[in-house]
Amino acid sequence: MTRRALLPAAIVLGGLGITVALAAAVQMTFSDTFTLVAYSAGGAAIAGLLAAGLLARLRRSSVVVQVLVAALAPVLAVGIAVTAAAQAMFISRHDLDVLFVVLAAAGTVAVLEALLLGRRVARAGRSVGAMARRMGDARSATESRPDSASTRYSRSPMEFALLAAELEATSARLTEAQEQAAALERSRRELVAWVSHDLRTPLAGIRAMVEALEDGVVADPDTVARYHRTMRQEADRLAGLVDDLFELSRIEAGALGLDLERVALDELVSDAVAGASIAAGAKGVDLRGAVTEPSPLVELSTPEMTRVVRNLLDNAIRHTPSGGTIRIEAGIDETGASAVVSVLDACGGIPEGDLDHVFDLAYRGDAARTPGDGGAGLGLAVARGLVEAHHGEISVRNEGVGCRFTVRLPLSDASRMTT
Repeated sequence: MTRRALLPAAIVLGGLGITVALAAAVQMTFSDTFTLVAYSAGGAAIAGLLAAGLLARLRRSSVVVQVLVAALAPVLAVGIAVTAAAQAMFISRHDLDVLFVVLAAAGTVAVLEALLLGRRVARAGRSVGAMARRMGDARSATESRPDSASTRYSRSPMEFALLAAELEATSARLTEAQEQAAALERSRRELVAWVSHDLRTPLAGIRAMVEALEDGVVADPDTVARYHRTMRQEADRLAGLVDDLFELSRIEAGALGLDLERVALDELVSDAVAGASIAAGAKGVDLRGAVTEPSPLVELSTPEMTRVVRNLLDNAIRHTPSGGTIRIEAGIDETGASAVVSVLDACGGIPEGDLDHVFDLAYRGDAARTPGDGGAGLGLAVARGLVEAHHGEISVRNEGVGCRFTVRLPLSDASRMTT
């Protein structure tokens, strides 16, 4: 038997038990008991069928009308059963008249009660309908309190109160989703605008230099060589920007396939330092690396994590003035649960209000977007996406005359055993 059928079955069995007990108490014969039960059940069935048919015709009417019909159905059932019992000589004519008076009075009171209760249910229904119409409206969601559904509908029927609470929670989720979508759309528009700027400026420079070379405006060998070097540098910068955009698209689409392997952290750091040393030397920046012994082992994808460290170093080199020092350090944190790679630069610090936005898409940290100085604002966003894909964390804080970027990665089992 299903759960839905348990309550009706319990009501039937309980009613039969009470009926049999009362009949035994007044010493009624089985035949008379059976006859009265049949009259009563028949009357209730007739009244129920009439009410069901009437409710079917009034299914699009107000809740109040339907509650009135439902309230009058039991009164009608009793009236039919009593009339049938009187016809079978179980009730005298006088008693029947008295019962009709009682039923008329009880029916009147039942109609009034049904009217009041129906209006209450109708009000709760209209309130829930109004909430459904407001669903997703940011202004109404911000005006509503977290406990408004429980307090506003505390006197409503339980089903309406639960429905109202679910609707309010759904409205809050929709509003949050709308805000996130709006934020993503703003970020996308800013990214398109900034990337367009970063693409247009070097392309315009390359085009101007190519035209100068084609027209013979520049013929001096040293100047021609300088033009070629500049065009190569601009092309490399454009290639890096395209690589960052491609990496971001993979991260956002969840299509980043990581080929994890156990890697010693000192190898990762030494490769990144070797790759960035030329750029650091060209700018006159001292780049130093240090890894604690023994070197931690980390489960990671070498190309992606090398890109993370290289992006942090490129960012540090870009913002560290000539003569400054950049330190990259690696080891195990104080808890012994994570491997840590940190890059400390001499950029002069980041405003406290901007620290939470450093890893945002297209963040640059300054209002002047001079090509080649601030970068495209994608490197740190790519680094965060790759670190999070490794189930790690990346953070930044001001320290000394610069900033310390810290990457935390889960240790492999072998490193945990040695700590």
